[in-house]
Amino acid sequence: MTKFIMMNDLVKISDIFDVKYGNSLELINLLQCKSTDYNSIPFVSRTEKNNGISSFVEQELDVEPNQGHTLSVAVGGSVLSTFYQPLEYYSGRDMYILSSKKQLSVIEMLYYAKVISLNKYRYNYGRQANRTLKDILIPKDISNKIKNKLSFFYKNTLNYISKEALNCKKIKLSTNDWYSFKLTELFEIRKGERLAIYDRIQSDYNIPLITASSENNGIIESISYLDFQFNKQINENKITIDMFFNVFYHEYKYFSDDNVHTLIPNFKYNKYILLFIVTVLKKHNYKYSFGRQSRIHRIEKEYIKLPIKNNKPDFKYMENYIKSLKYSASIGLVPCKDDS
Repeated sequence: MTKFIMMNDLVKISDIFDVKYGNSLELINLLQCKSTDYNSIPFVSRTEKNNGISSFVEQELDVEPNQGHTLSVAVGGSVLSTFYQPLEYYSGRDMYILSSKKQLSVIEMLYYAKVISLNKYRYNYGRQANRTLKDILIPKDISNKIKNKLSFFYKNTLNYISKEALNCKKIKLSTNDWYSFKLTELFEIRKGERLAIYDRIQSDYNIPLITASSENNGIIESISYLDFQFNKQINENKITIDMFFNVFYHEYKYFSDDNVHTLIPNFKYNKYILLFIVTVLKKHNYKYSFGRQSRIHRIEKEYIKLPIKNNKPDFKYMENYIKSLKYSASIGLVPCKDDS
């Protein structure tokens, strides 16, 4: 049985956090730089992407940064986009900074960031949260069950993320000599199958159900693999495109509904090649806005540009390029060792 949080278990944000206005700086007045530059500092703005970081800038002597181990909350723009900031940072306008009144772990701060952001629905149609942020209700305590789950995820997933590349050789990327290929030259495009809510059986062995969504890799919930393995299309290690042209790569087994199309490669491939192609495909998303949907007859007419060698797609280059990027070791096996 689901445990509901009662009203007497909730407190105001201001009961747990000190709420103060951020630096309110304008990015145009700061000197932008690379994140690796000396004296660089993150600039957090009202965006809901990239942990709120829109740029890195040079630190100013007369501007005190916001403290690390705090939450940044947008009260305008992407209202209530809330992120945990582990390091010192500058913030733009309409940004509030939450500092915990009692000692909270990283896990607990991440939990509260998510809880606060779930109140976004209250601020539609241009309504801002600058006056009401401190009064939003959040759980007073975090249950041990949630703490254990978050700690397990943190220790067994986040701690294994490596910043290293699989390939130490840096590869230049230039699209000047790329060639257009029709998508159907490279893939068979297979439409998913309808699965009503009441048919979504679950068991001890579940696999993801992919539907039309821009979030969470398109995963809406999990369904029973044992009940669907023989009478439904189960895919693995494939690319999907949904009706809004949201494009994702899935290394795991999955089932997709009828608003999702799976691309079945007709070439020898691996996850690095598919991740490269996913990035190229995402650039076509702009064509499918204002109600225009990416149904199979339209996807079959799409062309994508790819690097070539001997007039054919240079799949080895695509693989090596992905392997040359930072963090590629986290999707591979062993990071490279730079002997230079």
